[in-house]
Amino acid sequence: MNEPTTHQIQVRPATDRDFTALIKIYNHYVVNSGATFDLEPVSTDSAAAFFGHYSHVGPHRLLVAARGGQVVGYATSGQLRSRPAYNHSVEVTVYLDPNEAGRGIGSVLYQQLFDDLRAEELHRAYAVIALPNPASVALHRRFGFSEVGTMREVGRKHGRWWDVLWMERPLP
Repeated sequence: MNEPTTHQIQVRPATDRDFTALIKIYNHYVVNSGATFDLEPVSTDSAAAFFGHYSHVGPHRLLVAARGGQVVGYATSGQLRSRPAYNHSVEVTVYLDPNEAGRGIGSVLYQQLFDDLRAEELHRAYAVIALPNPASVALHRRFGFSEVGTMREVGRKHGRWWDVLWMERPLP
């Protein structure tokens, strides 16, 4: 495991100046893993559209973790589904620069995200995790998530089928 460096991490709301770094992190997982079911990298030209629906207030947030001004990860709380009855639930996720994994940055991001979401009228948070991903499952368990169910072979990427684990936790 890498040395913890969370004391050097600053968590803040994302700005449009962060989008290029966020796309770089996200695209690593598009190209190299099943963590996201996007099949093609997101262009930096479309970064504002990709991240633009998040806000500094409300239930749909985008937070970045930075060290020395450099973005090393991000966390989101986004719309679970488009129908209005879902408005009191969010889907949450964390993506880290792959060189920063195992340093507690995901925990720092989630702590701030869940602290921020306390002021919102939310009932549940959901995480959708492509398997295998023991680090993500462990992170979510640390934050009180429990398993809801697994969708078997629901996505096809990199020439293989991927299972997806759904986890949930009550909010606030």
